[in-house]
Amino acid sequence: MEEQKFDIVVIGGGPGGYVSAIRASQLGMKAALVEREHLGGICLNWGCIPTKALLRSSEIHHLLQNLDQFGISAKDISFDIKKIVQRSRNVAGSLNQGISHLLKKNKVTVFDGTGAINGKGSVSVRDSEGNIKIVRAGHIILATGARAKTVTGMEPEGKRIWTYREAMVPEEVPKSLLVVGSGAIGMEFASFYSDLGADVTIVEVLDRILPVEDAEISGLALKSFEAQGMTIHTGAKVNSLEAGPNDVAAELEIEGVSQSLSFDRAIVAIGIVGNVENIGLDRTNIVVEKNHIVVNEWLETGEPGIFAIGDLVGPPWLAHKASHEGVICVEHIAGLDTRPLDVSSIPGCTYCRPQISSVGLTEADAIERGFEVSVGRFPFLANGKAIALGDTEGQVKTILDTKTGELLGAHMIGPEVTEMIQGYVVARSSEATEAEIMHSVFPHPTLSEAMHEAVLDTVDRAIHF
Repeated sequence: MEEQKFDIVVIGGGPGGYVSAIRASQLGMKAALVEREHLGGICLNWGCIPTKALLRSSEIHHLLQNLDQFGISAKDISFDIKKIVQRSRNVAGSLNQGISHLLKKNKVTVFDGTGAINGKGSVSVRDSEGNIKIVRAGHIILATGARAKTVTGMEPEGKRIWTYREAMVPEEVPKSLLVVGSGAIGMEFASFYSDLGADVTIVEVLDRILPVEDAEISGLALKSFEAQGMTIHTGAKVNSLEAGPNDVAAELEIEGVSQSLSFDRAIVAIGIVGNVENIGLDRTNIVVEKNHIVVNEWLETGEPGIFAIGDLVGPPWLAHKASHEGVICVEHIAGLDTRPLDVSSIPGCTYCRPQISSVGLTEADAIERGFEVSVGRFPFLANGKAIALGDTEGQVKTILDTKTGELLGAHMIGPEVTEMIQGYVVARSSEATEAEIMHSVFPHPTLSEAMHEAVLDTVDRAIHF
């Protein structure tokens, strides 16, 4: 078998893997990347990017249905779902080629095939024809990502019971849609299909939708989605799904009462599990817990010389977290003065309508940890830019430590808040207090002024509300 030697080899070409390989090359290491399917991973090809392309189309469709508020009229507004899907696939394809160019530019050797640990400092790569190459390196980074979680009785079969993959390439918009799970993935698809005319029902086993978000923000989201026509059941269960030739038979338990309902399609979005199988872990001392690899603050596994990053090592399951972990891991290997990832400063974004974003502690978490908190709020209905845009739904909420002024958390729902949250991320990362934020000048008129006013509100100094 052919053998090649490198300083570092990365298994998995997603947002954590390809970033790791590029950073290693930048630091003078001879780097290799093994990818079995698509460069860019799930995020670029079947997740973050193409779903945002889909949501852009549904947002435009919603806007076109409400042109009268802007003094504009149009007739015969319609959409072509096949063209919407094709645009999404084209966007993903374009960026996939971009990743290939970046790797080539940075002199990273790419192996097409399935990688697995083959002993100390050794990775086997099996291509689609069964040929095997051995790649040797002093350091191995596992970045194999995760896949959709399934449970008995709700197994997706691809035609009527979908995972996110099938939900991204529909041949038609279903008349009725059941979404099982109300996390970011579930709510984004619920928003997309609802805006294109589907009758959407959401079932969440916990007591509120978007359960990782601040409870107040979750409550505002619930009101918004219900006002849009969605049916939402919290504290409810889906006991079974059965795909028939023309529908999906769902056995639901709502407020303790069993109900049999029928839907055109169903999306199962109940979480993900790490891809820990068939990558040679049985040849190592690597520990796996709850389908995720256990690592320390430097992403080191229990096996010397082997590291793991991204969705493979657990939540939050976010592309930007994976990329950042990849950089930390490689810089640690290189002996640079780096620092561990502060998970509490990783922003989360949900691109439904209205958008939702957050960073840091929720109000309940802050209180539970013993902080004395000052909470500030500012509604977009009092923001000049939001009024001009015709999009005043939502608010900005900030949570500060009353004693020190530290920004403990920030939570937003409303127009373009996924773009705005980074301002608070920088504030937390630079250990800015309420004083630094209040003395910063925010441009007018912008949506970001609501961020300023929310902090001012923590000390009863909000001007415009």
